[in-house]
Amino acid sequence: MDLILPSSGLIFWQLIAFLALLFILIKFAWKPMLAALEEREGSINDALKAAEQARSEMANLKAENEKLLADARLERDTILKKAQDASVKMIEDAKNEASKVAAQQIENAKAVIETEKKAALTEVKNQVAHLTLEVTERLLRKSLSDEKAQKALVDEFVKDIKLN
Repeated sequence: MDLILPSSGLIFWQLIAFLALLFILIKFAWKPMLAALEEREGSINDALKAAEQARSEMANLKAENEKLLADARLERDTILKKAQDASVKMIEDAKNEASKVAAQQIENAKAVIETEKKAALTEVKNQVAHLTLEVTERLLRKSLSDEKAQKALVDEFVKDIKLN
């Protein structure tokens, strides 16, 4: 049983050694250990504060980025709308200009046709007048006293007209 239960002297000397060791540790090691623990606790608290501050900054940056992204999307949509409106306006202007040009060309073509029609009518009138003069000249040259000669002259004129 000696192994299980220690003697009182051993307990006494172990208690004295323990108290001496405790005194030495309290005197020399306790303050540096507490200082180290407080320093570590302070650094952990600082790290936690820094992490919280970083988290809040990240949240602010994320919100700011989302706002910037929304603003950029809005600006993009505005630019696209303006571009589409400008495109539609340019197409409308081009159509209107093409319609004006087409109408002007039609008017010019009508004017040219009218001018050429008048020129053709004038030419026809001139030819009719010329033919009339020729007929009159031939009539005057021939003697119109006899009816047979008049009939032969008319037949001759009709043949000439059909040939031309």
